[in-house]
Amino acid sequence: MSKLEMKVPSPGESISEVEIATWLVSDGDYVEKDQAIAEVDSDKATLELPAEEAGIITLKAEEGDVIEVGAVCCLIDTSAKAPEGKQIKPKAAPAPAPAPAAKQVNPNPAVAPAKSHADKHPSPAARKMMSDHGVAANQVSGTGRDGRILQQDVAAAMAAGFDVNATQTWGGSREVRHEKMSMLRRKVAERLVGVKNETAMLTTFNEVDMKPVMDLRAKYKDAFRESHGVGLGFMSFFTKAVTHAIAQFPTVNGMIDGKEVIIPDYADIGIAVSSPKGLMVPVVRNAESMNLAQIEAEIKRLAIRARDGELGIDEMQGGTFTITNGGVFGSMLSTPIINPPQSAILGMHNIVERPVAVNGKVEVRPVMYVALSYDHRIIDGKESVGFLYAIKEMIEQPERLLFMGKKPAEVLLGL
Repeated sequence: MSKLEMKVPSPGESISEVEIATWLVSDGDYVEKDQAIAEVDSDKATLELPAEEAGIITLKAEEGDVIEVGAVCCLIDTSAKAPEGKQIKPKAAPAPAPAPAAKQVNPNPAVAPAKSHADKHPSPAARKMMSDHGVAANQVSGTGRDGRILQQDVAAAMAAGFDVNATQTWGGSREVRHEKMSMLRRKVAERLVGVKNETAMLTTFNEVDMKPVMDLRAKYKDAFRESHGVGLGFMSFFTKAVTHAIAQFPTVNGMIDGKEVIIPDYADIGIAVSSPKGLMVPVVRNAESMNLAQIEAEIKRLAIRARDGELGIDEMQGGTFTITNGGVFGSMLSTPIINPPQSAILGMHNIVERPVAVNGKVEVRPVMYVALSYDHRIIDGKESVGFLYAIKEMIEQPERLLFMGKKPAEVLLGL
């Protein structure tokens, strides 16, 4: 018998320990080389752990255990042979099967009731699939450890169909559920409290007439998609406006390092995106050198990787400024919190038709409130207000995005 000791690899620099978030296999399972066997949380990202060799696996840690980098997390008996007819489950979730395929799975997935409400807690991948398809926990029988719902359980239940009477309802119960905070969430919490305690954070607000950008988008969105293969959203306009505003007010792009202020000559813009693991902030590198199509393509790529839990730590480190869009969730106004060690963050919000004065007349325009939270230790009020107003002007006059934030006439006259 030959057993391979699988040790926890280092997810990145300065990370000394990880937490086993989810085992994707059970003790005694046969695994193939490079098959994903676990999801591990660090204080910066969630990563998949692939099997180093094929064989029968013996787990050496429980879900929720914190393990030092380099410690043994499981053993793999590499001398074991694959069982006959063994089919390794694919990493990606299979599409829901049509009705005839239902005979391939148990027509009654609810084999036995779960031991407790907590046992029904799905894995991150299963939770996302359930959310996407409106599947309730009590409609799926978990085959993972202690009844945990895995991704393949959701797919099997969807293929078999549901009992309409099994739909989860709200109310009538006095039960509570205790869920352990992930290492990533705990680290985020610590950092956010640190921001409140260690920075002189203030927020300035303004409003933006979105009609010019919306008209431009409506006119060219089809041609833009046909030409570049990506949609034309508002985030690329705001990202480009931010890079031009940074050129005018570079301190907003800076950060404090001891007794010095570091001001990069580039704009690495963090874009806050929602993922099954919570809010993540992947970084668009050198956004100042990108056009709108390149920005849209990069944001799309990063958002997909965040959604699928594939973001690497290197894709979330080193940002110089952050943009967050609470408007996609219906937020009218907020004070976004700075993403350390950065010194400022722009908050976008929902677009609402409001009465505004235009050339002495009242008109109804689509208006977005925007907010800039900033560290007053290095950014003065004049700079913060000027920065946000520059963004407002560029969004309301999109042609300025072609001329480094200036009007075409000003560029022509060298003003």
